[in-house]
Amino acid sequence: MTPAPAAALAAPGKALSYSSDDIKRMLPHRWPMLMIDRAYDVVPGVSGRGIKSVSVNEPFFAGHYPDHSIMPGVMIVEAMAQLVAVVYVAEIVENGTGNGMAPGDGEAASGDGDASRNVGYLGSISTMKFSRLVVPGDQLTLQATLGQRLGGLRQVKVRASVGSELAAAGTLVVTTGRKG
Repeated sequence: MTPAPAAALAAPGKALSYSSDDIKRMLPHRWPMLMIDRAYDVVPGVSGRGIKSVSVNEPFFAGHYPDHSIMPGVMIVEAMAQLVAVVYVAEIVENGTGNGMAPGDGEAASGDGDASRNVGYLGSISTMKFSRLVVPGDQLTLQATLGQRLGGLRQVKVRASVGSELAAAGTLVVTTGRKG
């Protein structure tokens, strides 16, 4: 029996939290491309926050300025996009619809039980600005707020910060489903 996600323990109407194990059930990403360690304050289908702890052992540090390790901007954007996917899939998981897990049981509501099949793709990156270097030892705090649907696309406001310092902010457009 699969343990219930941490989110299933929350009362209805409250923000939810997802552990790294929950996130692995929600997203198709795996090491070295799984970029978020925890999601919290998730309002399914609306918004959420997440954490990415940046370690010197990240594989990109071997070749991205080896003598001055900085996290590539595209990896910061990827972490933000993965938080967006958690917020999106959380709505499916918590409602027990589609191929997601039913609330509280960690199993499929229908189909093969793979909630990660509901993760779409990054369509565009708009107005992204980077304002702080992210280095080993930093903890990125991520924020995502889903905007309006535009057909099969959705606009999302995202931010990443280290402590009180903004590291990056902008707008992403994501697909609301996967083809093929």
